[in-house]
Amino acid sequence: MTAISAALVKELRERTGLPMMECKKALQDAAGDIDVAIENLRKSGGMKAAKKAGRIAADGVVAARVADDGRCGVLVEVNSETDFVARDGNFLGFVGQVVDSVFAERSEDIAALLAGGLETAREALVQKIGENISVRRARVLEAPTVGEYVHSNNRIGVLVALTGGSRELARDIAMHVAAVNPQVAKPEQMPAELVEKEREIFAAQARESGKPEAIIQKMIEGRVGKFLAEASLVEQPFVKDPEIKVGKLLKDAGADILGFVRFEVGEGIEVATTDFAAEVAAQVQAAR
Repeated sequence: MTAISAALVKELRERTGLPMMECKKALQDAAGDIDVAIENLRKSGGMKAAKKAGRIAADGVVAARVADDGRCGVLVEVNSETDFVARDGNFLGFVGQVVDSVFAERSEDIAALLAGGLETAREALVQKIGENISVRRARVLEAPTVGEYVHSNNRIGVLVALTGGSRELARDIAMHVAAVNPQVAKPEQMPAELVEKEREIFAAQARESGKPEAIIQKMIEGRVGKFLAEASLVEQPFVKDPEIKVGKLLKDAGADILGFVRFEVGEGIEVATTDFAAEVAAQVQAAR
C-alpha cells in the first residue's frame, strides 16, 4: 500500500472539506496522486449526491441582485435540508454562484443553468456537506426601475418593477411586499375565478342575516371590494407610513407599478413529518 504523508492528507482535506480518513483512503486508492484522488471523489460524490437527491430540501435562502443601472434584477431560491446548512459559508458561496449565473445569462431556466456548470458545483457541495441541495427557482425582471429587498433572515426576497420613480422607492415598495404579501399589484389583476369564489362565500354569509335581497347585494359588493383592497398592493396602507396608500405613494413620485416577485423559502413544498413515538411503537410491536 502506498505510504501517504500527513501533509498530502491535509492538502486534500483543505481542498475537499472531507474527513481525514476518507482523504487518506482516497489518496491510497489513487497511489498518492492528489488530482486523481479528487477526480475519484467527485465521481463517488456524484453517486452520493444522487442518493441524497430524494431527500426533501425545504430550508435554504433567497438572494437577489440588481444591475448598477437599476434596469434588471434577479431573484433566486436555493434550498437545503436544514437551517444550519443554510447559514454555512460554503452553501452561501454556492448561492452567490447561482445568482451570478442567473444574472449573467438573464435566464430562469434552472435545468440549463445547472447544465452550464452549476451542477458540478452543486454535486461537490452535496458531497462536502452531506445534505441535498436544490436550486429551486429563479426570476428575472427588467424594467425602467427595479428594486430589491431581502429580509435579514434571507428567507423572504422581493423584486419590484416600476415605471418612473427611483431605486430607493422601488426598494421601499419591495420591503412593503415582503412584509404584507399582497396577492396582486392592482385590483383588476385578481383572477376572476378567485373573485367569484370569494363572492360565493360572502353571499352565503350575507344571506344568513335574513336581510332583503337588495341590501344583501350591497353587502356582497362591499365585502368583495374590501377583499380586493386588502389583497392589492396599490390599495394597501404603506407599511412605513400607514397614513398613505401605496398607490398614492407611487403617484406622488410619478411612478407606476409594473409588477413584483416575492419568494419565501420553502413555500409550497410539502415536508413529510415523522411521528417518532408511533414509529418506535411499530418497531416494538414488530419485534414481539
